[in-house]
Amino acid sequence: MTTITETSTLITQKDYRSNSLWRLTLRRIFRQRSAVIGMSILGFLVLVAIFAPLIAPYDPEQVLIGVEDVSKRADPCIYLLGCSRDQPQHIMGVDGNVRDEFSRVVYGTRYSLFIGMSTVSFAVIVGTLLGAFAGYLGGWVDNVIMRLLDVLMAFPSLLLSITIVTVLGKGLENALLAIAIVSIPIYARVVRASVLSVKENPYVAASRALGGSHLHILFSRILPNAVPPLIVQATLGIGTAILDAAALSFLGLGAQPPTPEWGTMLGMERNQVFTAPHLVFFPGIAIMITVLAFNLLGDGLRDAIDPRLKQ
Repeated sequence: MTTITETSTLITQKDYRSNSLWRLTLRRIFRQRSAVIGMSILGFLVLVAIFAPLIAPYDPEQVLIGVEDVSKRADPCIYLLGCSRDQPQHIMGVDGNVRDEFSRVVYGTRYSLFIGMSTVSFAVIVGTLLGAFAGYLGGWVDNVIMRLLDVLMAFPSLLLSITIVTVLGKGLENALLAIAIVSIPIYARVVRASVLSVKENPYVAASRALGGSHLHILFSRILPNAVPPLIVQATLGIGTAILDAAALSFLGLGAQPPTPEWGTMLGMERNQVFTAPHLVFFPGIAIMITVLAFNLLGDGLRDAIDPRLKQ
């Protein structure tokens, strides 16, 4: 009876310490300048994505031939900067198909955030399950799962993504699936390493002594304490996923025209870098800012969660 009481008390204390640790981690995150800057930029991008119909002056796929007197690949025209009011205002100019570039960049925010979140979410879920079972069960299960994932990691990620999209067919959905599949081994290895470390802690042994099932111990005791490294890796992975999706779209394998996706916009106007540089500059800057925001947030999370930096 004494043993059961002691183990119950141990688990209760562990839960209290876990909640305190999460609160401490949140405070440490908001003390990290890079994390705050990254969250601020991401907050702005989320607002742009949500209110895109109110921000964009035109439909992103609307061809302005016959609507306005404007030529293709026209330079940016901003009234506040001295552009003649006799011309229609296009803050970022007009692309080769006579569509407003600013509207397409604004709507492209939706696609990029969706690409990053959806691909990483899928990869994290599958990778977490594979890594958790491999680390907890060990033995031949661990060997089979990790060797299969090692085969995926043996190929360059972009090259493997191109191969998968070529087999499945062009399109944004297939590109997202390819990027997610390529990313799974990264998260599986992170989770496996965390599970191997956490499962040796005393509170896990206490749960076993109380008769907890393997699934209960894995998902209620081990995984919650293996999440912090996964969060950091996932945040950094979103930026990588956005870059990979833009690369596939640039090559014509991802989002297809007239979808206002930044990589597609770059691919369509890549030959105009000297004659109409604004059509390459603005989508490129948008990709850079988005990826930078996720990288800053990931670096801040890593610094906040790193136990070596605890006071």
